[in-house]
Amino acid sequence: MTSMRGRVAALLGAVAVVAGSALTGPSTGFAAAAGVTGVGGAITGQAPCPQAPGFICGTLTVPLDRSGATPGTLGLRVAVTGNTRAPRGDLLFLTGGPGQPGVPTIERMAGKLEPVLKDYRLVMFDQRGTGQGALQCPGLQEDMGSSDLAVPRRQSIADCAAALGPDARHYSTADTVADIDLLRRALGARRLTLDGVSYGSFVAERYALAHPTRVARLVLDSVVPRQGFDPLDLAALPATARVLRAACRATGCTTDPAADLAATIRRYGNGARILGALTGYEFVDPDYRGIPEILHEAAAGRPEKLLEFFEFVHQQVDTAPAEELSQGLHSAALCADSRFPWGTTDSPVAGRAAALERTRRRLTAAQTWPYDPATATGLGSMLVCLHWPREQVPPAPPEHQRLPDVPVLLLGGDRDLATPYELMYEQAELAHNPQIVIVPGAAHSVQNRAENPAGRQAVYDFLLR
Repeated sequence: MTSMRGRVAALLGAVAVVAGSALTGPSTGFAAAAGVTGVGGAITGQAPCPQAPGFICGTLTVPLDRSGATPGTLGLRVAVTGNTRAPRGDLLFLTGGPGQPGVPTIERMAGKLEPVLKDYRLVMFDQRGTGQGALQCPGLQEDMGSSDLAVPRRQSIADCAAALGPDARHYSTADTVADIDLLRRALGARRLTLDGVSYGSFVAERYALAHPTRVARLVLDSVVPRQGFDPLDLAALPATARVLRAACRATGCTTDPAADLAATIRRYGNGARILGALTGYEFVDPDYRGIPEILHEAAAGRPEKLLEFFEFVHQQVDTAPAEELSQGLHSAALCADSRFPWGTTDSPVAGRAAALERTRRRLTAAQTWPYDPATATGLGSMLVCLHWPREQVPPAPPEHQRLPDVPVLLLGGDRDLATPYELMYEQAELAHNPQIVIVPGAAHSVQNRAENPAGRQAVYDFLLR
């Protein structure tokens, strides 16, 4: 469920026409609820966005704790295009992570979605704990940056948990889902069209399950199934062989990168580090150029280039400040949302390591090849939650609850390791008449990153039909 970092140039020119021509004043972009008082009643402080003046920004105030036991509120930044009378209503684009803000990317996303913005008003917001209100965990941020899988220092985990304290439990996806429904009401929208990428797809699914009558249609890009993040990453482990072999064929390499990967892990026991680095590198090059050669040398006992590759990904790809992707929010949300070999984060800390070890012993080579079972139980997000303090977690939706009977587009790339397309088929089983599009040569976050335009065109056709 890795983040969508900004390495794709924005499409310029047409964006200013779409956003600017409809913008008539600082109070135009939102519902007429601006005079309503109380938590969640209005979007206040409406004005042109500081970094994107062709759009309107404001603040939605939400309760920190909806039970009322913990006082306090949060101010969530919201940005919209100006076409308040868009015939198809509001299109809420949900960013990934968890931990990535939405408002700083509205100009870029308006460029990506420009063909549909005469019909939709684009809405983006900073989910709680992100952007200007990012949860700050400096040690964890240094260790993991934008990575899901990098292994952090144990002290960094302890420091983050101590810094967030008991309020960490108020940063789950269930809290974000409730925030979205307050946003919908503040926008004056009866229903929302949701377009979610990576973790954003999970948020969209969970919103649809919680508020089925409030959803018009769903775009799920780089899909995380509604059951949630798999901390063992048992889809990505075997998918690596498929992805690397496909990339090898595309670039004309002459080795078997999957066999070399397996040999490298047998030699060095570094599977978690390799998977983390490959998952980061797909944002740089979905053809993984040079990786088969690096793995071939490492398998033969020459790991120098592999070590250089690890350092390159950590320094040049995964490095990110909390304002771009908050590892504090990332950890709080995943630990609250996920099911682990030991159960949930409501389980006693003392028994978790033993449960994880029992799981490692039960895993088979067929489940993890070309990695080993220790890879599955040694990934960064797993280890963060292994040591996360015990806390009450929100209930999960019923296991077999289906998405509402609305149009659903599931979109993925055949080179994606962060959310392999096998997960998309898993989610499609719980949708009514889903449309599935797999884009050749594309990695994670198809709408933002793929050179092949087929995925974006599929979104346009789906949203306008």
